[in-house]
Amino acid sequence: MKVTFLGTGTSGGVPVLTCCCEVCQSLDFRDKRTRVSVHVEVDNLSLIIDTGPDFRAQALKASIQNIDAVLFTHEHKDHTAGLDDIRPYNYLYGHKSVPVYGRKQVLHQLKQEFHYAFTEEKYPGVPVIGLEVIENSPFKIIDTLIQPIEVMHHHLPVFGFRIKDFTYITDANFISEAEKIKIVGSKVLVLNALQIGKHISHFNLEEAVELAKELNIETTYFTHISHKLGRHSDISQNLPPNIKLAYDGLKIGL
Repeated sequence: MKVTFLGTGTSGGVPVLTCCCEVCQSLDFRDKRTRVSVHVEVDNLSLIIDTGPDFRAQALKASIQNIDAVLFTHEHKDHTAGLDDIRPYNYLYGHKSVPVYGRKQVLHQLKQEFHYAFTEEKYPGVPVIGLEVIENSPFKIIDTLIQPIEVMHHHLPVFGFRIKDFTYITDANFISEAEKIKIVGSKVLVLNALQIGKHISHFNLEEAVELAKELNIETTYFTHISHKLGRHSDISQNLPPNIKLAYDGLKIGL
């Protein structure tokens, strides 16, 4: 299995011209974070988790040649807005439909935002998307088992996903004991760590470190990082050896 972090940032963490904070002014490429997304290659499948507004540029930079399925964690725009940019993959592979997996309410929102892709009379060239409803129970894509993990993003249920020994969780500030059990035994955990201070709907750095230690995963990577967390080099110095900050373009093998 190979995992590529396409984006590790947030809407609030994207550098802007008017920002003069140390992160936005940093020359370290690891501090240039686009909206969060990940590419998972497993069992000859090419899977994308979330398609944020930066997805097109991310896919080009990572040279993603094919997409077999897209998995959505939840319906917020910074995780869904780039779905239209799967259309080149439709075209390249003979207008093959790309299956999209998500909760019922996530798929409902996609049908509203990208309504032109679901009308009976479709304009030529619109994305070809197949909607697949998932619930909090294991499902398969071809022969690959995917285990959803339900976490809470304040009051909004969000899905993390475990694929073999890889678990990916973003946009969370609470995980029940029953859901934590699904994570135990993973070799790699990806977890959101938004900032230093407390936040209403995300784990902050301290909370994410405590949870990673509790779950005792071999290696944990933090993602969904805002500029309020600080510079990559500064934060990394104070993390335990098996807990790391992810960055855009990072590739890991399992």
